[in-house]
Amino acid sequence: MAADSTARGDAHRTQQRTSHHNPVYVIGGGPGGLAVAHALRARGIRAVVLEKSGSVGASWRGHYDRLRLHTTRKLSSLPGLTIPRAYGRWVRRDDVVRYLEQYAEHHKLEIITGVEVSRVERASDAVPVHGASDGHWVLRATGGRELTGSAVVIATGYNHTPYLPDWPGSSRYQGELRHAGTYRNATPYAGKDVLVVGAGNTGAEIAVDLAQGGAARVRLAVRTVPHILRRATLGWPAQRSGILCRRLPTRLVDRLARRIARMSVPDLAAYGLPRPDTGLYTRVRQGAIPIQDVGLIDAVRAGQVEPVAAVSSFEESKVVLADGSVIAPDVVIAATGYRRGLEGLVGHLGVLDEQGHPVARGPRSPRDATGLYFTGYTNPISGMLRELARDANRIARAIARASR
Repeated sequence: MAADSTARGDAHRTQQRTSHHNPVYVIGGGPGGLAVAHALRARGIRAVVLEKSGSVGASWRGHYDRLRLHTTRKLSSLPGLTIPRAYGRWVRRDDVVRYLEQYAEHHKLEIITGVEVSRVERASDAVPVHGASDGHWVLRATGGRELTGSAVVIATGYNHTPYLPDWPGSSRYQGELRHAGTYRNATPYAGKDVLVVGAGNTGAEIAVDLAQGGAARVRLAVRTVPHILRRATLGWPAQRSGILCRRLPTRLVDRLARRIARMSVPDLAAYGLPRPDTGLYTRVRQGAIPIQDVGLIDAVRAGQVEPVAAVSSFEESKVVLADGSVIAPDVVIAATGYRRGLEGLVGHLGVLDEQGHPVARGPRSPRDATGLYFTGYTNPISGMLRELARDANRIARAIARASR
């Protein structure tokens, strides 16, 4: 009881210290932004979430229909509210959205929808606005809004801007070429010849969905042979192994992963998917997350999904592959990833690296940008939602310390 009273007292004192200041603005109403807002509110700090769409969890609403979390329910909850047991071990997309709605309502978060922030500026660099004297940051937003915040947390998401490679000839391609971000289900592709480009988790799962959903032929263009993991082995989820891996040397993890793969994943070399030469964790360090198998292995062995070489270029109605072969699919779905899309928002502040990633994340602000925080801009093997939850508490502690 004494500990609880102390916590409430600390929160009250923090609220007293920050009540006369401008709020902390959180840009993005996805899981990362909601988690940070709650963690700040729990410490008595006012946090206002700005979401450009009309509801929380907008990016999750746009994912393909069959998507489920590749991380377990128990290891995917955000701070202060567990994901309901009724949602199962591998939570469906629609239930993730439902959980985020419940989370915002349960914690009574202050969320403003329909407001898109276009630029974040240091208050000292901005043209003075009313009430800016006690804030560090000015946000330029839709409707001519100028918002002043004591701190800013950017949580616009890892998968923000769809990336489509500039393949030679693609602008003149007469076939149907679309990014995987527009894919919802296999219904529009029944009876069609489809080429899926990109052997990551999204490409692999879309390929399986197409094969099971009635596409006449499904090919998967592979540039770099991926590592494939069982989502769970004898009940042990791959995510828990990913958490343990982060504390072990890379070479050791590579050796252990190689042995486990030989025991649990069949050799698919005869089908065009040989075992990778580079170690699993070495690849992770380079930014390549292994495929969590949700049917790809069986589909490849059954000939329902055909691995082929990477896309080299496009002709008027054909696709040229890296091995010189030429194919003529009806549809090309590019599961070629996303970009962070932060350049217009904060690129002028010198807080991004050459790849457009924040130079500092989590509880650390970039140099010369005190009070600016980023969350959700990595793709961790230990699970995105788990790391967002951990980040939220760390960022809230850092902001609380700064407010003192």
